[in-house]
Amino acid sequence: MTLKRIILIVLTIFAVWLMGQDLLSSWNQPQIQSRLELYQTNLLLQVTELRATDDNLAIATRTLVGTEPVKAAQTQYQTVRDQAQQNLTKSQDLLQTDSPPEPAEVKRLTETSQKLSRLITELDLHLGILEVQQGQVDEALKTWAIAAQTATTQNLHQLATTAQVLTGLWTQPPQLLPDAESVVKRNLEGWFEAQALTQLYQLQERPEALQELAQAQQQTAEQAFDQLALITGIPVIGCIIGAGILLFLVGQWLVQRKQALLSGASIPEWTTPWDGEIVWQVLIIGFFLVGQVVLPVAFSLLRQTPLLADLALSDRGKALLILLNYLTLAAGGLGVLYFSIREYLPLPAGWFQVSLWGRWPLWGLGGYFAALPLVIIISLINQRIWQGKGGSNPILPIALEERNTAALVIFFVTAAIAAPIFEEILFRGFLLPSLTRYMPVWGAIALSSLIFAVAHLSLSEVLPLTVLGMVLGFVYARSRNLLASMLLHSLWNTGTLLSLMILGSSQG
Repeated sequence: MTLKRIILIVLTIFAVWLMGQDLLSSWNQPQIQSRLELYQTNLLLQVTELRATDDNLAIATRTLVGTEPVKAAQTQYQTVRDQAQQNLTKSQDLLQTDSPPEPAEVKRLTETSQKLSRLITELDLHLGILEVQQGQVDEALKTWAIAAQTATTQNLHQLATTAQVLTGLWTQPPQLLPDAESVVKRNLEGWFEAQALTQLYQLQERPEALQELAQAQQQTAEQAFDQLALITGIPVIGCIIGAGILLFLVGQWLVQRKQALLSGASIPEWTTPWDGEIVWQVLIIGFFLVGQVVLPVAFSLLRQTPLLADLALSDRGKALLILLNYLTLAAGGLGVLYFSIREYLPLPAGWFQVSLWGRWPLWGLGGYFAALPLVIIISLINQRIWQGKGGSNPILPIALEERNTAALVIFFVTAAIAAPIFEEILFRGFLLPSLTRYMPVWGAIALSSLIFAVAHLSLSEVLPLTVLGMVLGFVYARSRNLLASMLLHSLWNTGTLLSLMILGSSQG
């Protein structure tokens, strides 16, 4: 065995250990999908306040919100609360085991427990309002009593005060705290804030304030209707188009078999001049080692310098650091790739092919539509498997909460331009064709997609990203143009980012 292989084996063990740690740490982390569903539920509730000016708008509103939107919202909030409570119990159990975990793990579990406790309290505040809107006042008072107790125990004084204000608004006789209005505006949002303020103004007999609130609710409802129509309408239309594309592909395969587009036998093969050791080297050194060891250590040291320390204080600065980190990862990975295959230059025809001509836009757009129903279906299954756990890409929650325009532009550059270029060159341009030396095309597409998914280091994203990766791989294998898969990848990330921005902005 050569020294190079020994080093690669050691580095592989180290990389697998690091990846395992990251994947395990995501085990009890909440998925962003749960928050997105709540945000969309909040939009639906805001739309319920829309006073339709014509029959068509009334029909569209009923179609969007359903027959019992408040009851459906209560179910959604209760589901998320139950999942959060399960995760909190597991985290607390791990902290109280006979053999305590490592200090770093104790710190992580403690932070997770604190975040979950706060989340549960916030959910209880909202659940109580949903209950009173359905006439369940006694249940709401009990819910707020639990929220107040939990908030007091966790030193969440603002949330405890909010629970007391809500209790006072709906108890008999009412007990209005002096600063009830400011507390509600500070700690509640959207539809929930409006319901609490409506009750407060009615008790205070303030008709002018009620009128202003009703006008504001109408404006908010109109905006929510447009936002909801955008984030649900486009995916629905895309899924219909995608389902048609998938039916065509399956039908063609049933009729033509080996000559069909889905048939691996009809996909031209690549001539791969290097062996598996080169593939191994690029992945371990160029991606995992650079991304999991070199960059984290380097940025940890650099963050201690005044320049980066100051940069990390602003929203724009944090976004710039994320972009800089990704560009550095891409440069390192592509650098290792180049030095690993440069002895094989010039490469055989078909490698890393990029051409502005041809039908690559149709392949990219068609692949995007075809991916929509597939990934949505697998995501629904995935939700049942993980029950709101499994973590998410750390950039997504930041983008969801971001309000700074410059920071959002930087996130867009990272997600819609930098990521598609680097990841498509590495996983589709290099890895997929390299694997065809040892397995059929569809086997190479599947394995490269699985590695692509695992590289994102979130358990809950492995299945959806594997499916997306297979569509990306098929599009590249068929189009033989990296621009096609880059376009698909960019459209996917752009759609995700726009949905996050719309949902995040709707929360005020």
